[in-house]
Amino acid sequence: MIGMLLLINVILILWVSTVAGPVRFCNLPEINHGILYDQKRYKPFLPVHIGKFLYYSCEYNYVSPSKSFLTRINCTEEGWSPTPKCLRECYFPSVENGYSLSSGKIHLEGETVQIDCDLGYNLQHNEHTITCAESGWSSPPKCTSPQDQNPVNPREENKKRIQKEKRHKRSHREWTQTGKQQEKCSQSDIVVENGFVTEKERVYYLNKEIQFKCKPGYSTIDGRTTGTITCLENGWSTQPVCIKYCVMPEFVNARKKGNTRWFKFNDKLDYECNDGYESRDGSTTGSIVCGEGGWSHLPMCYEIECPLPLLEENVNAYPKQEKYKVGDVLKFSCRQKLIRVGPDSIQCYQFGWSPNFPTCKGQVQSCGPPPQLPNGKIKFIRKEEYGHSEVVEYDCNPSFLMKGPNKIQCMDGEWTTLPTCVEQVKTCEDIPKLNHGYVLPSVPPFRHGDSLELKCTNAYTMIGNKRITCVSGVWTQLPKCVATDQLKMCKRSKLYTKVMFRSHLYEFNHNTTINYRCFGKQKYMQTVCINGKWDPEPDCTEKETQPCPPPPQIPNAQNMITTVNYQDGEKVAVLCKENYLLREAKEIMCKNGRWQSLPRCIDYTENCGPPPYISNGDITSFQLKDYPPGSTVEYHCQSFYELQGSANVTCRNGQWSEPPRCIDACIISEEDMNKNNIQLKWKNDKKLYVKTGDFVDFDCKETYKAKTPSQSFHTMCQEGEVEYPRCE
Repeated sequence: MIGMLLLINVILILWVSTVAGPVRFCNLPEINHGILYDQKRYKPFLPVHIGKFLYYSCEYNYVSPSKSFLTRINCTEEGWSPTPKCLRECYFPSVENGYSLSSGKIHLEGETVQIDCDLGYNLQHNEHTITCAESGWSSPPKCTSPQDQNPVNPREENKKRIQKEKRHKRSHREWTQTGKQQEKCSQSDIVVENGFVTEKERVYYLNKEIQFKCKPGYSTIDGRTTGTITCLENGWSTQPVCIKYCVMPEFVNARKKGNTRWFKFNDKLDYECNDGYESRDGSTTGSIVCGEGGWSHLPMCYEIECPLPLLEENVNAYPKQEKYKVGDVLKFSCRQKLIRVGPDSIQCYQFGWSPNFPTCKGQVQSCGPPPQLPNGKIKFIRKEEYGHSEVVEYDCNPSFLMKGPNKIQCMDGEWTTLPTCVEQVKTCEDIPKLNHGYVLPSVPPFRHGDSLELKCTNAYTMIGNKRITCVSGVWTQLPKCVATDQLKMCKRSKLYTKVMFRSHLYEFNHNTTINYRCFGKQKYMQTVCINGKWDPEPDCTEKETQPCPPPPQIPNAQNMITTVNYQDGEKVAVLCKENYLLREAKEIMCKNGRWQSLPRCIDYTENCGPPPYISNGDITSFQLKDYPPGSTVEYHCQSFYELQGSANVTCRNGQWSEPPRCIDACIISEEDMNKNNIQLKWKNDKKLYVKTGDFVDFDCKETYKAKTPSQSFHTMCQEGEVEYPRCE
């Protein structure tokens, strides 16, 4: 009866797997002479779904078919692709008493080499070729004469036969006594190039794990100084690998580019100089290479200086210094009550002083009406005449973004340069999801400047701005919906010793507005309690902010010459000339009286550089230095990450389209569930790994009652984070 039930069960399993169609996941790959990269981390989450990928590496003397240090394999309907395997590398030496074109070369498993022996010499078994096999060359790559080949010694052969029979009897006796022959591994089978085994024993039993260490300056493939291998039935799990590496160098007036923390032999580290510094050759970027003796040179940059200003006789400049470095500001005034024409201050940049020096005149002219701005308009009422140094401000029409200064100034009868209104073709596509909230009905596409209004569900309160705006294809920051009974109160902090509150309470509810003033001041100010924090934070420190000089004319950027000063926090967007691409920040900001974060306009000549880097993902093709216009590359996320956005990016006008993001999954922690006295709602639900956008249901543990609203027990994974409900 039991046998019949088992047979029926097998038939049902086969029928279900046939109906279900092709396999939708891949199990742990078996890699002879290889190991899955970071296997301990990924093993609990196997099998993986179709479309995901992993990496593997091969042990010493073996390589993957692609010969990459780390080789990627993709999970497909047919299984892992390409099939993970490690091929033996066979070094071919010079041939004794013979000749071969392969001398000094390395061949892969399966490749055959032809050898021509000198007259009177032969290969073993009189062959003319040998083959690279899994265990090495099929026969020694050596030509020998017949007399050098040892004849068979009957006495020696008989001795070997007797020893073999003794070993067989001993093994049989051990098998009889223990029920199983004891498997062993020998330390002599371990080859640690650039390292050593730390254990003292010579023989190890099955499943024994031993440690090895790398020599100074060398590390394992995952960047550690030690590693482990395990004794398995077929021998050691892998051969230890220690590779040359360099640690992060000390930067002098420079900073690294990229996220890598350690570097293999021949790896390159790119760096850039800090603002106001350059290398010996006048460049602001450079690279160093990891070699046998360490780094090729130190990443060092030197301070840039601006030349001493040559001014007209009637122009005063201060402060007067022997040298001026990047960031220094020079201010001007006119002698003999003359009128300044040009900026009242300029700043020293890596490319020199900007804007141009002013002049001083006895008389100046007024300006007529300001010019019309294409795709924009003047902010205030226009006049027929504007006096010298008067300023007007512009706005761009909806769906257009302003590039350059938004203000122009009348300077001796002429207006400074108009800004440019650039149409924003990027749209914000998906409506963002608000946890415990929703977006009021609206119809895509959403263009630059469009806004959406959000609301929270019942029993939840919104923290933040209820409207989000599409800016250059990206939504502004989402607010949060917090359970109303979880809102925090604000305290009358002891830190505010210089602040006098009108109210005498010590705790204040969310959304409470209070008035306060600083000691010694008459003016009252306001602050609001927002979920346990004051907004703005009460502050009585005296802040002196100075305006910035007019924004600089960045090399290869479109004309943005102006004489208007800007206040702390104000920004100006930069637009490059045709055939130039904007690198680094897209705008400059006035901070502490100086312009910060200057971008560069780089000549791209209708090509793109390497596609943009994305965290937890990579491109599927081999990366090039340059891509012609119209090129497309595809991204894949690493295992257990969800791709958000288009998987493809395209090179247009020297710039890549917006890359996707790889969103982290949520790992439901037993510790967090115990902390909140909750458990997974469904007993058959073993889901400890949840993708972004998926829901998970919780329930209170026995004897505990819900402390948070019922909606919180049906919660969504959002970019690697899940909000746990609470029971008490």
